[in-house]
Amino acid sequence: MCGFAGFVGEVENREQVLVNMMNTIIHRGPDSEGRYVDEDAALGFRRLSIIDLSAVGDQPLYNEEKSMVLVFNGEIYNYQELREELIEEGHVFVSNTDSETLVHGYEQWGEQLVNKLRGMYAFIIWDRKNKKLFAARDIFGIKPLYYAQMNGSLLFGSEIKSFLEHPKFDKVFNEEVLGNYLSFQFVPTNETFFKGVFSLQPGHYFTYENGKMEIVRYFEPHFTGDCQKSFEEVVDEVERVMKESVEKHKISDVEVASYLSSGVDSSYLTYLGQVDRTFTVGFDEGKYSEIQDAKDFAASIQMKNDAKVISPEEYWDKLSDIQYYMDEPVADPAAVALYFLSEEASKKVKVVLSGEGSDELFGGYNIYCEPLEHTGFNKIPFGIRKLLGKFAEYCLPRGMKGRGFLIRHGKTLEERYFANATNIFTEREADKILKKGCKPGICKVTRPLYDRVKEKDAVTKMQYVDLHLWLVHDILMKGDKMGMANSLEVRVPFLDKKVLELAQTLPLAYKVRAPKTKVALRGAAEKVIQSKTAEKKKLGFPIPIRVWLKEERYYNRVKEMFTSEAAKKFFHTDLLVKMLDDHKNGKNLNEKTDNSRKIWTVYIFLVWYDRFFGHGKPVHPAMHVR
Repeated sequence: MCGFAGFVGEVENREQVLVNMMNTIIHRGPDSEGRYVDEDAALGFRRLSIIDLSAVGDQPLYNEEKSMVLVFNGEIYNYQELREELIEEGHVFVSNTDSETLVHGYEQWGEQLVNKLRGMYAFIIWDRKNKKLFAARDIFGIKPLYYAQMNGSLLFGSEIKSFLEHPKFDKVFNEEVLGNYLSFQFVPTNETFFKGVFSLQPGHYFTYENGKMEIVRYFEPHFTGDCQKSFEEVVDEVERVMKESVEKHKISDVEVASYLSSGVDSSYLTYLGQVDRTFTVGFDEGKYSEIQDAKDFAASIQMKNDAKVISPEEYWDKLSDIQYYMDEPVADPAAVALYFLSEEASKKVKVVLSGEGSDELFGGYNIYCEPLEHTGFNKIPFGIRKLLGKFAEYCLPRGMKGRGFLIRHGKTLEERYFANATNIFTEREADKILKKGCKPGICKVTRPLYDRVKEKDAVTKMQYVDLHLWLVHDILMKGDKMGMANSLEVRVPFLDKKVLELAQTLPLAYKVRAPKTKVALRGAAEKVIQSKTAEKKKLGFPIPIRVWLKEERYYNRVKEMFTSEAAKKFFHTDLLVKMLDDHKNGKNLNEKTDNSRKIWTVYIFLVWYDRFFGHGKPVHPAMHVR
């Protein structure tokens, strides 16, 4: 919907500093702007008009006495019910926005407001009388919120880049998170690559008063698996809850469209939403394109589909700008494709539905089948399996059939699984390739999560870890940043409080029956869309990186970065070049052992580092002189 930036603390030229901060996030809200400045605090806002298109809905918004000031990014889907409740309590509204519900709600309920909200949100409320700041982020982390306490000031905003415009912000690279980035392909904690900058975690709020911050967790998912209903009853319940969620997520004063791949999630949402338009992207590389399948599905339900074929040249040429919009490197190749998908959609609409979150809630990742397979082998005493795993890891040649199986099954779930589609570099590999080495950090990240669900089954443990790591720091990060880069709001109906309440009750058999995933959700989808689509195995977003890296022009582009001065600061560049050469020369190129993801993870980091730390202050892409 929008973006905000601001600060608490003394600084000269306060209003101009705030304007400069706001200008860095103009892509989040090109329709209008607003700001509030007093001697203690400054709050700035950029608006993308979705609900109540009149100027009355511009932020900042205030309560009746103007003692509370609000800036807000997101959507509150139950705002109409909350609005009625607040009017009964005597509150007077001046707009029809969901935003105003927050400022009156905080006035009425204080910090307990967050427990009443259903939606995606990050917001700041400044209490002028008590000189107190309140900030909150939604329960899934759909909308970002960053903060930094630095040189006597508190900075906050939707994107880190706004902090660079504040004179009291020290731009210092945080090298300590580089090791975990190489393993996860994102920073998996509340830290960032900017030292002293943190992201408020999902389901948390903080208060800031008299220079002191207090952070509180107000929500945590609890998977009980205690549903006693029959499978048919559960399928009907999934259908009911999803229909209701989609209707809530379609509340808008502008047209709502949908992303569409060839998979069950986006197809089911598209059907339920009955939108007029759908958008798809792919590559002209055969198996790396879902365009035809998406077009066929759209045609089968009489919907328009706009599709774009992304060329390798535009994909690679846009990488630096995309890293600027991302704020931090996320080495998921799908993030780049998502930028082009958002760009296409933004040419015709302001709001799209997207299928993020279904896998984490309903058990959709193929790897969730692993604990339920090979049960015979798993009966071998763990000590023996562990020895076999160590032998395979250190003695068998990489790429040998069965090596990966033995390594994985020689470890406990807690040792081998720390987020879906990760383990790009093992800690040992990261330690070898980094000049300063890599302190063991993966277990420090995942152990507290596993400890909170230690009594649950393996699949539920994996879901819980993914909800806190993969979903927040990869899936939702790229969804928000790539959408907002194109002034497009992305709504995610699977990530809804009511949907979660149902998903938490599902027993294992309604989630995963190897080799089938998302059992109950697929059952609901199959009632209304083609079985071919409803039962399709999850593919992810197929990107031909491994193919491109063997081509001379892209090999040379990566090699130039791998031998740059920036690379020499952090990496043993001879090992980087060897990894790249091995890939180009055809070594280690079966699906399970090729190095393309490792190469890509390092390369994306270096592209990001060059943009933010290589040439002084990074320039907004819209300001580039072409």
